[in-house]
Amino acid sequence: MDNAGPSRTALVTAYARAYHQIADRPRILTDPLAAQLLGVTADELSAFGRPAEESRGDGVDLGILRMGVSDRPRRLFFAARARFAEDRVAEAVAAGVQQVVILGAGLDTFAYRNPHPGLHVFEVDHPATQAWKHQRLAASGIDLPERLTFVPVDFETDTLAKQLETAGFSRTDPAVFVWLGVVFYLTPDAARTTLEYIARQSEPVEVIFDYLQPGDTDEDRARMQARANRGAAVGEPWFSYFTPDDIAAQLRGLGFTDIEDHSAADLIAGYLEGSAEFEGDPTPSLRPVRILRASR
Repeated sequence: MDNAGPSRTALVTAYARAYHQIADRPRILTDPLAAQLLGVTADELSAFGRPAEESRGDGVDLGILRMGVSDRPRRLFFAARARFAEDRVAEAVAAGVQQVVILGAGLDTFAYRNPHPGLHVFEVDHPATQAWKHQRLAASGIDLPERLTFVPVDFETDTLAKQLETAGFSRTDPAVFVWLGVVFYLTPDAARTTLEYIARQSEPVEVIFDYLQPGDTDEDRARMQARANRGAAVGEPWFSYFTPDDIAAQLRGLGFTDIEDHSAADLIAGYLEGSAEFEGDPTPSLRPVRILRASR
């Protein structure tokens, strides 16, 4: 990623969430702060769907951002996975959990919309992304909640355990870990190391994350390779793929006993209240994408 700002992934996801607010009905995720944090208007968001110049004045590649707003299935999945995580957090809070860790928080806005007064949110991300986010929060006038802690982690030099401990996270209290849009950028060993850390949290503990499964056909594999190549070209290569059975076996081996796993298409369909748009053979861009919740 660019050490002078957020990753392309963080920007694409943020623009997709912002565009979802004006373009999609029914709305899956209500996020009135998404566009405000980015500093864009509804007209500017709409312009990303039309032919225009190659980049903005700040050097951001508009082609990259259009990927987040013009691909409706992908955009809806970004909204649905955030909604799924926030719904699960709400259930955990109702059961008494008072801390949530957002791993790879990017430009997520949950902490600034947090409806749970007692919930402490720990945002974990690369220092460069967090520095840029601090600038955008200040410029946009979004207040920093009292129960929010930024945890900068450069995984090349820092360890998650040490940085969270320093930030005041309690290993002896229940917690929810939200880990969206990250796992496929990690090696399988690195992903397992993080899952092992989460599994050692005091019970009850829960983790929500999305992942990619290998393509079933030559066409799917070729399409995934093309997307992986585009990511690698901007410094964000994919490293890990899991089948549902494989990841479930890993989680059970770590002590997680309750696993809920959804395809991206099924997750979206569940929030669209009976819409047939995502029934049957899913949109090609969604076929490899899954999201799960595991708890113990």
